[in-house]
Amino acid sequence: MPNARPAAARPKRTTAESGSRRVADADDDELMARVQRRDQAAFGRLVDRHLDGVHRYLVRLTASMADADELAQETFLRLWERADSYRPGRVQLSTWLHRIAHNLAVDELRRRRPQTDETELQAAPDEANPEHQAAARETGRRLDRALARLPETQRAALLLCQVQGFSNRDAAEIIGVSVRGLESLIARARRSLRDALQDDLEYDPTRGSNG
Repeated sequence: MPNARPAAARPKRTTAESGSRRVADADDDELMARVQRRDQAAFGRLVDRHLDGVHRYLVRLTASMADADELAQETFLRLWERADSYRPGRVQLSTWLHRIAHNLAVDELRRRRPQTDETELQAAPDEANPEHQAAARETGRRLDRALARLPETQRAALLLCQVQGFSNRDAAEIIGVSVRGLESLIARARRSLRDALQDDLEYDPTRGSNG
């Protein structure tokens, strides 16, 4: 091949550099195979790749930043401990991880059922538009309150498909229902969310009397 460089002219890589690049470029299944061999670098790469998505889902599902932090940490601990149970080709790693996170969150929510925790998520600041900032925060609070009142399966179905971007099939796998069951959950969640948001607006004391 005329463009090929001779071996003697190619820059040499150290074993550490070569291994690091292979980890960075590896797909999820390759990284999981390394984790199964207790490769901590591969585990770190998976955490970097998937932590934000898992944490974002847990924040909205539990309505608690503190709970989401703890459950996300536990999710990746389970990944390390149960890596041998992962079977490439049967399910994508992101789906597998979200199912672990979902089950941990549902167990925690059911354990705490008598308690109510309406942690408000802080909106990103918008110093240039304080009125828009206040409106965005209020909209976010209304949405969080409405989501928190949904049954956890409906909330999970809506979040997985509308926020996390999973297909109906993958979301059904995470929750542990059929695709038709998932579609029913989403439809009910949308109706309940719409009604809850409408009720919240109608009974908002800051809007004055509706009579």
